[in-house]
Amino acid sequence: MRIRSLSARKALVMGAAAAMLVVSTGIIGVLAVHDETFQLDGNVDAATTPPPAYDWDSIFTAAGVKKSTLPSGYTAATFQKDFETTTKKGKLVFATHDGTTFTTGSKDTLDINPGWQCAASNNLLSKNDIMNAYAVAYTDDKGTVSTADDDQFMYFGLERNSNNGDANVAFWFLQGGASCDPTNGTATWSGNHADGDLLIVSAFTNGGGVSGITAYRWTDTDGSGPIAGFLDTSNPAANGGDCNTAAGGDPICATTNGSAAPGLNAAITTPWQTANTDNNVGNTLQPSEFFEGGINLTNSGFGNKCFNTFVGDTRSSQSPTATIFDYASGQLGECKSTTTTNPVSAADTTQAPLSTIPGDPNDAKVDVKDKTIIDVTGVTTFAGTISWHICGPTASTSTDLCTSGGVNAGSQNITADGTYYSPTVTVTAAGRYCFRADFTGDSAVGVPGSSDSAATECFTVAPLRASISTTAGADVEFGQPVTDSATLSSTAHQPGTGGPTGSLLAGSINPTTLGGDATGQITFTLYKADCTTPATGTGTNPQTVNVSGNGTYGPVSFTPDAPGTYHWVATYGGDTPNTLASLASQSPCPDTTEDVVVSQIPSQITTAPSYFPQDSATVTSSVTGNNLPAGGTVVFRLYNSSANCALHGSTVGQGGLLYAESVTLGAAAHSQDAATNNQSVRISGASSALYWRVTYATGDTAHTGRQSDCVENITSTIGGDSGPGTLFP
Repeated sequence: MRIRSLSARKALVMGAAAAMLVVSTGIIGVLAVHDETFQLDGNVDAATTPPPAYDWDSIFTAAGVKKSTLPSGYTAATFQKDFETTTKKGKLVFATHDGTTFTTGSKDTLDINPGWQCAASNNLLSKNDIMNAYAVAYTDDKGTVSTADDDQFMYFGLERNSNNGDANVAFWFLQGGASCDPTNGTATWSGNHADGDLLIVSAFTNGGGVSGITAYRWTDTDGSGPIAGFLDTSNPAANGGDCNTAAGGDPICATTNGSAAPGLNAAITTPWQTANTDNNVGNTLQPSEFFEGGINLTNSGFGNKCFNTFVGDTRSSQSPTATIFDYASGQLGECKSTTTTNPVSAADTTQAPLSTIPGDPNDAKVDVKDKTIIDVTGVTTFAGTISWHICGPTASTSTDLCTSGGVNAGSQNITADGTYYSPTVTVTAAGRYCFRADFTGDSAVGVPGSSDSAATECFTVAPLRASISTTAGADVEFGQPVTDSATLSSTAHQPGTGGPTGSLLAGSINPTTLGGDATGQITFTLYKADCTTPATGTGTNPQTVNVSGNGTYGPVSFTPDAPGTYHWVATYGGDTPNTLASLASQSPCPDTTEDVVVSQIPSQITTAPSYFPQDSATVTSSVTGNNLPAGGTVVFRLYNSSANCALHGSTVGQGGLLYAESVTLGAAAHSQDAATNNQSVRISGASSALYWRVTYATGDTAHTGRQSDCVENITSTIGGDSGPGTLFP
């Protein structure tokens, strides 16, 4: 692959001038092509024959914008306008202010930073003032299986404000980024050279065409970076001359619209806005105000590189150490890389990660990987690294992304684009996690880095909702405790411990030790019949029981202080973040299966009737009208048998005497009464006959004493209720 000179074709053009020259208002367009499809013929408009043939108007629109679809093989392009306009007397005119120029001391032999500085200027010489600069990358596909057979090209162009004198121009093609902002005065460029950056320097005259063009390589011999790098001026990468006069097979050439070749020293028209000292703002460039060139990158030692930044400049000479004047810089973006990722299950990378934390007795862990697709355009091989990080856990409702920080999840060196997987990452806590994949690119060949930390990098692991079922104890009588037990299920183990730092919950990502059973407490509450008021009584209500994973806990007990119907309610408070609290509906109130009845203590009744035996006596004088004296004494004695009664025992408790009572009679009367007041001897149930003996002592000599015979007896049969009786009321 090469850029071939136009000399042979120019001869044909000149031989058929009448047919091939188009003259219109002083503008001469020469239609010519090279072996490649891009025309280096001193103008910007593409010839129509022989197709396919492309020029700058095939790449950019009239607005100076890269076309949305480039011709086949053209992979990247940039157009940078570098002049300002103003309005005077209603007319758009050129403004001499230039916002982007190099300052004294900036040299191509220096690194970008430190080395280059920029500033705005109002004093540029017109011949050194760039109007527009542009570049386009092209790859000639040989059609073979191997892309190593393809040749890569770079084409570049520049417009200056005046052709008043000879000109020296240069073009930097940088693999990395570089920029400068002189808005606030003199500023320092950012960026650094990389090994293989390309500098093209050329000189051309007013009316004499291009006298020479040379390519140099920025070299970093030891790979230590820009400080050790240098512009290798002793070994040019390519040399050439004017495309109109150069021999075939040249790796580099350039030309202008002021070439010495017949018919090429003419003004040209541009589709986009430009300016010059003769025509002011418009679409015309006078001879030697337009410069373009091309280089075969592959044949010059710059193949398989990506040039992402373009800087065109004017200078005091063709020497690499020349003073640099104006510049126009743009992003060429020849190389691109994209990183697209999504989390997958480590066990099956075609599936999404588990969405719920595993339950007891399994370990609380979810193994994931980050599926990463790296797509690099512009080169076929490179040396880069993918590094992965994972952030979290955050709340499931969070929208945070893993844009920075996180836990290091590993890295992998790669040399080609494709699909890659991170090492396995173990997460042990419920929540939202987000991966980030960072691709370093390869500055040595100009591959930019890329990253993905989008929402598609996130996944959520839901906690388990614990379940609880309860079993109330049997009904009891008042005074006895009631009991309840609870069976806990659907818990998850706790997050792990140890491991790397960077997670929001220690041990949640790649822990050194997996977590154990869920902890927390079950709360048992005994309610009264209204299912609202806690029961009162002996014990603690509510009361808690510590748990350790799934299982049955209890029984707990409480002794109510009143009979009635009671309800047990058991709840589990959970163990965040992996196990949520049990729902109230799982142990509701009232729940008839959790009812327990405290009944009244049953009573019994038995009856045993009894009475105190009493006796009475009436003492009467046998003589009518005669009164018994006052103060007489009547003695009542109760014996347990007639025999004892006949023996006249007089001491209670001996001789069968059960009871004795003496009654003193009152005033004298013909007849007097006396009665007992027994409150000590009780008769109950069935008993044998009891006998009374009653004696009367008159207390005088006029009347006789008297006693009753032992025939006065009591025989009793008393029936009672042996119980237990019936409820009352």
